[in-house]
Amino acid sequence: MNRNNKKVIHDALWQNNPIFGQVLGICSTLAVTNLVLNTMVMCLALIFTLSFSAVSVSILRRFTPRNIRMMVETLIIAFYVIIVDIMLKAYWPQMSENLGPYVGLIITNCIVMGRCEACSNSCAPAPALMDGFFNALGYTFVLLIIATFREVLGLGTFMGFAVPFFSGPYWDKWVIMVMPPGAFFMLGIVVWIFRAIQLRKE
Repeated sequence: MNRNNKKVIHDALWQNNPIFGQVLGICSTLAVTNLVLNTMVMCLALIFTLSFSAVSVSILRRFTPRNIRMMVETLIIAFYVIIVDIMLKAYWPQMSENLGPYVGLIITNCIVMGRCEACSNSCAPAPALMDGFFNALGYTFVLLIIATFREVLGLGTFMGFAVPFFSGPYWDKWVIMVMPPGAFFMLGIVVWIFRAIQLRKE
């Protein structure tokens, strides 16, 4: 792995992380992180969409007129999001209902459009795939941290399974953690902690 690839991975996962580095994709952060399972499915949908959209935009970059570039990117992203949405409705209707409109809103997710515009339009397919995949992973690990704390503190469960102590009589469940304010609190705390670590290293 060369130095450029290492820099792409480091930036995507840490230095310029989409959530606490760029503060993008906050809508889904606040919407689906009340349960870890919902968050995992949403993150897998974003990894699939961003990775394949990045490759597709990169392959078509030389054939796409500049004045309609963003419309073409949106169409490509929508194509992959619709695939995810149809698959969920066909094979996991309960999860499709849980996520509601938020799968469709991946089309307008700033992370996806931003990476297609910033990297895929100027990179070959392989670097574009790496950039898209690791940016989606950077988004994923932050959302899973937020979702884990929200579900454990708010419901006393993890992935639907009871967690000792937090599901017992000695822990008074923080119901606010699975409500919208809980998402704001956890997002703020996670961004604060990771940025504080970055500043200490710098």
